[in-house]
Amino acid sequence: MSEICPKCGLPQDICVCESIAKEDQQIIISRVKRKFGKIATIIGGIKSKNINLKEVAKSLKGKLACGGTVKENSIELQGNHAEKVKEELIKLGFNSDSIIIKEDVRYKR
Repeated sequence: MSEICPKCGLPQDICVCESIAKEDQQIIISRVKRKFGKIATIIGGIKSKNINLKEVAKSLKGKLACGGTVKENSIELQGNHAEKVKEELIKLGFNSDSIIIKEDVRYKR
């Protein structure tokens, strides 16, 4: 017999908590200029106990063929990948209406 989800009360194999958590968030994709003029893409706003940021980062790094890390509840990717990140997040099940791309590039050391 499968385990029961403590949140929704459904069996784990048909639990809907993760899909609901993906729909309720506001994800912000921004770009920052680093040392020596390098651009980094920052994905913030993914907050849920059911979503592992390291797994999302690993998937994005593999799909986009770039390096990156998880810092301070956000994902940092090397390079300018804003549009591609949005497409990949939609493929991972996030709501397209909740993903915002900030157009400005800010400088951060």
